[in-house]
Parts: sequence; structure tokens; C-alpha cells
Amino acid sequence: MGRALSYYLDHFGLQARPFALAPDPAFLFWSAEHRGALAMLEYGLDTRAPITLLTGEIGAGKTTVLHYFIDGVPDDVTTGLISNARPGVNDILRRVCAALEVELPSGAAQDDSAVQFGALQEFLLAEHRAGRRVLVIIDEAQNLNRDALEDLRMLTNINAGRDEVLQLLLSGQPELRAMVRRPDLAQFAQRVASSYHLPRLDLAGVGGYIAARLRHAGGKPDIFSRQAAHRIHQITEGTPRLINQLCDLALTYAYAQGQGRVTRAIVDQVVQDGVFFAAPAGPGPDPASDSENGRDA
Repeated sequence: MGRALSYYLDHFGLQARPFALAPDPAFLFWSAEHRGALAMLEYGLDTRAPITLLTGEIGAGKTTVLHYFIDGVPDDVTTGLISNARPGVNDILRRVCAALEVELPSGAAQDDSAVQFGALQEFLLAEHRAGRRVLVIIDEAQNLNRDALEDLRMLTNINAGRDEVLQLLLSGQPELRAMVRRPDLAQFAQRVASSYHLPRLDLAGVGGYIAARLRHAGGKPDIFSRQAAHRIHQITEGTPRLINQLCDLALTYAYAQGQGRVTRAIVDQVVQDGVFFAAPAGPGPDPASDSENGRDA
């Protein structure tokens, strides 16, 4: 597979793999929705919003936007990142301490929430006295339970006079937004001053996404035909992570067949061969013809 990957890069004149699955801010496609998401994250930070929410479907690009945002956080902001909140475990204060590198008093019970809260309060006030703000970012926050969210809300109540000393940024799947709107979390919801929901890409967005990533990797934006991009949108429903998987496989198939371009027929073959596991059950080929008078339309 490694050799095939190297060969397909040479075959298409690419300098890097354009559709790698790992989030890479350098490859971020700036759709209007992604720009909106970044703008709201920056708004939340600049206005000192106690809590900012970023939600979106699985694979919509939340984590990539998040890492781009983190790269631009000013130096006077102390940042702690919890990259994968675990489900069903109410240890959020301990994880916040670890993310901010807050040491608990020696001899104290390390799993005592009161000790953890006290240590965090001392740290936050010390950072404020030093002229620094503190931002805690939690990815996959839909895994947090009600008690964990309440512990986080209590942290946002720590202040120095009229100044709040902690900001939270929670990123997660749509159920995070639904959970925050529950009646028993009304006090938490009242502290959400900035939020954005990142949708899937529409048809035009998928075409732009594919072209932009190819350009960034040093290739030509028309390596994928318009019909291939349309079919990819149908199959993936505009989810960037799935687009990456399908496009990467399609490039490999096109290279193996000695083709200089990815057509709709190649995309359909990837799906029919069962190598793209995210495809809906039993998808048939697109009924529209892949060519017009023998040429890709």
C-alpha cells in the first residue's frame, strides 16, 4: 500500500497526500460554514464568553477548525486541551487539572473533587494576577455527562472582582447541543454566549473541497471530473471525513487502471467492490451516464 501511495502521488503530480484522514489545519477548506465556525470561536474568545459551543455531524471538520483556531490563540492566553472526553467517567476536574498542568497539593487525595476545584481556583486567580486569560478546550464533549457539565459550570463562576478568569470551548456532535438545552442544565445554557453548528457540505462545497485539497497538495484541481464529484457528494452526503476516504481510494483505483483522471465510473467501482465501508448498504451505480458521446461530460 505504501508503494502504491507513492506511485499514485507521482502519477498525478502530487507533492503530498491530499485526502489524508488525520485533521490538518493546513488543508482546511474554507467553505462559508467553516469560516462562520472560526469566526464564532474567535468571537467567543475575544468577548470573553464564559462558554462557547461548536457542534457538527461526525466528520464535518470540527476538529480541523478547532486546531486551526488553537494555532491562532494569542500568547497571553493559557490554553488547556482535552482532546477526547471519555464517556461515562465523571473525572472532568482531574482532566482539566492535567490539561492545564495544575499540580495538586502533596498529601491530598488526588481524586477529591474539592481538592481539585481548590487547586484550579488558585491557578486561575494566579494567572489573572499575571495578566493572563485561561481557555480550556474540550473535544468530543458530547461524551460528558450532566455532572461533568455542572462541574465545568462551577469553574466558570470563579472570578476576580468583575473579571471572569476562565473560558470554556466545548466541541462535539449534535447531541451536545441537545443536552445543553435540557431543563436541568438551564444554568449551564445561560452561560453559553457563543455557539455554531457546522453542517455537511452541499454539492458545490464538495466540488470546491476536492479541488482545494488537490491544489494544496500540488496537483491540478480537475483530477476529479465534475460527475465524479457529484457522485461523491451523493455517496458521502457532504461529510468531509468520508469524502477524504472515498477520494483517496478513487485515486488509488485510477492509478491502478492507468487513468489520468478520476471519473464517476471509478468512484462507483470503489463502492461496488466494497472497499469503502462507509457506503450505504447496496448502492448501485449512478443511473446517469458517465460519458457523453464517449467522453466524460
